[in-house]
Amino acid sequence: MSRRDRVAEAIRKEASVIIHDELKDPRLGFVTITAVEMASDLRFAKIFFSVLGSEEERRKTKEALDSALGFIRKLIAERINLRLAPEIIFREDESIEQSIRIEQVLNEIKELSAPAPAFDKKPKSKARKGKPRPSYKARDGVKNRKEGRGEPKRSRRLHKKK
Repeated sequence: MSRRDRVAEAIRKEASVIIHDELKDPRLGFVTITAVEMASDLRFAKIFFSVLGSEEERRKTKEALDSALGFIRKLIAERINLRLAPEIIFREDESIEQSIRIEQVLNEIKELSAPAPAFDKKPKSKARKGKPRPSYKARDGVKNRKEGRGEPKRSRRLHKKK
């Protein structure tokens, strides 16, 4: 794990704690910090969040986070020892809503499609007619115990029928 990934994870944890415990804005809905993307020089951080609720609740939550941006940045800078506090941008993570919508569409397709016909299992194979199969693989020069005659098994390669 690179340093950028470790810093991003630390910022994600701290931002989550700050938003849930420190901010008292009534516009905040049920917010979850899903991910943080850091620039390679650690000066910029995109914090992705998701909100449960309607479009109006999402808009209000985005406004509340944008208004508390300086406060959140200051607390993150105090709690994480970095030379420079990263500039923060909040972005809404829409992947959860997209996955819910995809699941709904798949369920609708499943309900609309007719059930597939049940295929009958293949009948079990009948027992082989003729000599029983030996319980072990016979080798050249080894007696075939099933035949019991003491004759060495003939190699198929060397003794092909003409």
